[in-house]
Amino acid sequence: MNMVAELLARLGVANSAHTQGDYPVYTPIDGSRIASVTLEGKAQVVARIDSAHSAFLKWRTVPAPRRGELVRIFGEVLREHKADLGELVSVEAGKITQEGLGEVQEMIDICDFAVGLSRQLYGLTIASERPGHHMRETWHPLGVVGVISAFNFPVAVWAWNTTLALVCGNPVIWKPSEKTPLTALACQALFDKALKIFGDAPAALAQLVIGDRDAGEALVDDPRVPLISATGSTRMGREVGPRVAARFGRSILELGGNNAMILAPSADLDLAVRGILFSAVGTAGQRCTTLRRLIVHRSIKDEVVARVKAAYAKVRVGDPREGNLIGPLIDQQAFSAMQNALTKARDEGGQVFGGERQLQDKYPNGYYVTPAIAEMPGQSEVVRHETFAPILYVLAYDDFEEALRLNN
Repeated sequence: MNMVAELLARLGVANSAHTQGDYPVYTPIDGSRIASVTLEGKAQVVARIDSAHSAFLKWRTVPAPRRGELVRIFGEVLREHKADLGELVSVEAGKITQEGLGEVQEMIDICDFAVGLSRQLYGLTIASERPGHHMRETWHPLGVVGVISAFNFPVAVWAWNTTLALVCGNPVIWKPSEKTPLTALACQALFDKALKIFGDAPAALAQLVIGDRDAGEALVDDPRVPLISATGSTRMGREVGPRVAARFGRSILELGGNNAMILAPSADLDLAVRGILFSAVGTAGQRCTTLRRLIVHRSIKDEVVARVKAAYAKVRVGDPREGNLIGPLIDQQAFSAMQNALTKARDEGGQVFGGERQLQDKYPNGYYVTPAIAEMPGQSEVVRHETFAPILYVLAYDDFEEALRLNN
């Protein structure tokens, strides 16, 4: 896509950064190759940590309001490039236009919040038992912060972590998902632009490492990185958390979710169906906040399922840039995981509606699906596990205590 190269150029990304690597990057829109990047490994991570630690020794001495000024400038740069970065999110992650732009707006909003925080890093004055004495609690910069992010929110999660870390005096090293490296390159270029405008800061305040699991593990295991913020699956979190804790580091883990809605007989069903539609099919079900389990009172179950099916039938599936509500799954692996889950649901007694592949003739290498509803006879193995796709499991309940048990 020449359009991708033009977007990256407007966002300040050097041509060599996305054309001269040996790791292919594909758009989920049609499965075509749009770039090639170079994957980095442990040696590059160690070098980034070296330079980040040197930056930390300088940045921690800068007054917090001054640190906030850098973040303010970054927010202005993001405002200037919101449309282009939002479009790149849509192309690389398959998110619809509103979601791509909305994600960049989240970046801008967190910049504004962080700027305010830079003037509110208060401590405490504490009374002492000793006459004429008091104690003070002050907060100090922590050190190098490692950020590991996922493909489904390719830019916002990094911004949430980075802007707050910077105003608190900490440099950041970011390892994005290898499925979405181009948006990461764009964010780094925009931050570098802000850094140049700011003029008086260490060059290694925010760095990028494009790599696979090896790069992530090098970041997680290095004792010079006192805080790791990682977003991904619960399986990933179970590995990252103990490894960071074993070296007495700290971790912030934003992991998968198997979210439920309990729908009572007294519910406003028109409102409920709108909420179900938004939360179950947005981002093609590829959010940790996606609604995956609908626990509905048996007396209204048939009506609710009929209404949801009717709403699903009206949902437009297609190119996320063309006004559709549901874009593609990120890749074939995600499609296969969805189909495997639906097969298990049937094997466990479920009745499945939807879930078929769509637009295969138009996009043979793009994985578009209709959202699926699986009416389950009860709690089962497939229902207990998150599948990163638009599958809504429907479970009936008779009393509220039963609904709570199903939820928990």
